[in-house]
Amino acid sequence: MVGKRPQGSLLVAAEPYRLATQPADNVTVSWPLVLASASPARLRLLHSAGLNPTVSVSGVDEPAHVSGLPDQSPGFIAQELARAKADKVARPLIERDDRSIVIGADSVLDVDGEPQGKPASIAAARQRLQSLQGRSATLRTGHCLIRTDTGAMVLGTVATEVRFGHWTEAELDWYLSTEESLEVAGAFTLDGLSAPFVAGVVGDPGNVIGLSLPEVRRLLGQLDLSWVDIASHAQQ
Repeated sequence: MVGKRPQGSLLVAAEPYRLATQPADNVTVSWPLVLASASPARLRLLHSAGLNPTVSVSGVDEPAHVSGLPDQSPGFIAQELARAKADKVARPLIERDDRSIVIGADSVLDVDGEPQGKPASIAAARQRLQSLQGRSATLRTGHCLIRTDTGAMVLGTVATEVRFGHWTEAELDWYLSTEESLEVAGAFTLDGLSAPFVAGVVGDPGNVIGLSLPEVRRLLGQLDLSWVDIASHAQQ
């Protein structure tokens, strides 16, 4: 569920963006990658795939941005935050005729249609994790890619079902004492200290960590590019 907007990708050509142009046949040009996110987990995912992006943190005020959205569904929030982050980083690059690919992403836990981002306190994290024991929820990650030579933008949202296990009070106390829960959407993550308490996932595990690499590859195709175009730059 992503609210009023269907899942999938969109090609947006609104000012100051311009429509993508077709590359010359049989020509592979390497493209620098810019990650518009402060997330170490997203950076690790890209590194694990052989990519070496530059990190440019957008500085988007997420609570203020979300409060002004007309649709408060989890999927819409994730997609709009991803777009806002990528847009803010891409604009100055477009203005100086830079040639790179900007990636923005944001994750929101969907619990019965209610959006849950990073908890505001340890008490909130405790309440959230206690309520999720033995249940399933959906982690929705919005993705936005912008090609800065043309300004073309593509959007996509990926959903992964997360099945939570049961934990003892001692285990929960220990996990909360690490304060990891305050740094991740839904108060948990698959690549950290909470991993033993996740019973399993249905879908892309990377999406739960913060970025779906298959979705990034698919969206590159919407920009008339391929995985090779960004992978070859990392090898230079």
